[in-house]
Amino acid sequence: MLFNHISTLSFVDDGLLITQSKSFHLSNACLFSSYNVALILLSKFGLQVEHSKTEVFHFSRSHSAFNPPPLDLSSIGGPLLVPKDTWKYLGFIFDRKLCFHKHINYYANKAISMVKCMKILGNSTRGLNPQQKRLLYRSCALPIALYSFQLWFYSKALLSYPLNSLGKLQRRAAIWILGAFKTSPAYGIEAIAGLIPICLHLQKLSGRSQLRGHTPANHIIRTLLDNSPNSPLPPHDLSLGMLTKRQCGLLKSHVIDIDNRFNEVFPAFDPINPELQPGNRIIDTFPNHFSFHTFSRSNDPSFKSCIQQLDALVIEFSTSSSNVLMITDGSVKNNVVSFIVHIHVFNKPVVKTLHHAVNITLSEAEFFAIRCGINHAVLSHETSKIIVVTDSIHIAKKIFDPSSHMFQKQATFILSELREFFNCCNTNTIEFWECPSKSNWHLHKAINLDTKSFNLTPLLPNKCS
Repeated sequence: MLFNHISTLSFVDDGLLITQSKSFHLSNACLFSSYNVALILLSKFGLQVEHSKTEVFHFSRSHSAFNPPPLDLSSIGGPLLVPKDTWKYLGFIFDRKLCFHKHINYYANKAISMVKCMKILGNSTRGLNPQQKRLLYRSCALPIALYSFQLWFYSKALLSYPLNSLGKLQRRAAIWILGAFKTSPAYGIEAIAGLIPICLHLQKLSGRSQLRGHTPANHIIRTLLDNSPNSPLPPHDLSLGMLTKRQCGLLKSHVIDIDNRFNEVFPAFDPINPELQPGNRIIDTFPNHFSFHTFSRSNDPSFKSCIQQLDALVIEFSTSSSNVLMITDGSVKNNVVSFIVHIHVFNKPVVKTLHHAVNITLSEAEFFAIRCGINHAVLSHETSKIIVVTDSIHIAKKIFDPSSHMFQKQATFILSELREFFNCCNTNTIEFWECPSKSNWHLHKAINLDTKSFNLTPLLPNKCS
């Protein structure tokens, strides 16, 4: 910070002076003084400033005639800088109102020129086949057209202009890939060519980009966010936490979208946890204390044998209070995930738990339901055998999977509880039984209807789930 109204930004050998004011004369005065100080400091370090590459640019929201005065640097050996209509910095093309139409046109036309040149590599009769053409377009042309799309693609942004420009590019590419007629409908040839619509492709890339800003704790974007307590970097002076609620409500940018998705990022991986160390894992120390019972749909499409086995299981384990039968299920309705756990002892439900959550997948909900059920079951010191009945047996197998997966963090908590449960007595066991939803087994059908009976709507898309 050179002065109170001047900020500096440097990237390798490119320097940037930023000021904000309601008067052009005041802005030019601050820029002139800061430029002079920077020139003196760089000269003392033996560095030289190329005045011919120096530019000045003004942003304005004014809808009337815009004629900012030039910045005269002749008194300190610099040129007379006349503000331009566009400004290119680090490959980004800015205009006065931050519409980025020039930026979109530049890179879209560049990608279209590349697609035109690709025609020499093959046509409908010879050269590259359609799969190779599609790969070439997705790998070489499309990334150029979408360079720095975060500048103009964000929530509540006006997208008609960029989608129109990029739609022309994708139409040309689809016609070249298939060798179709120029009058062919755009959506039809895109589907045949295997090209995702450009709007959906941008949503996918934008979502990944938003989540990527939260992944490393030292990501520079985290200094601009509102809630970044674990970031080792100090917050920026213009971070969202420094703004008022009204300012945050009026602000529209990719940073706002990143902050709104903060509640979708959870620590899912824990590869160095002691429960996952070879030789100390449950599958190594207690290999005979857990088992899985799956059902083959090809051998019994009517599910009669499945129902008979589950009925026999209930009758067998309902004779002792040390046997615990746990049934889990989940469903999604109105983007709200509901998952229920019923725990039966002596063939009577003793515990019923219901959870609702947003911004999680159904698989995550099923896994969490199994964790909640096991947590309730191992609390009793009389429990010696746990039976888990679920329609997501593949999710239950992730508990004992030592490889990296999205449920790893939750699995370590379950493994820790099971280790204590197995250490209490050598006869303690847990079994996982598969119960397909289509089998309509009476106990599983009851909680399946319960999960679908709730009609909840999330009130606010805030950081709570």
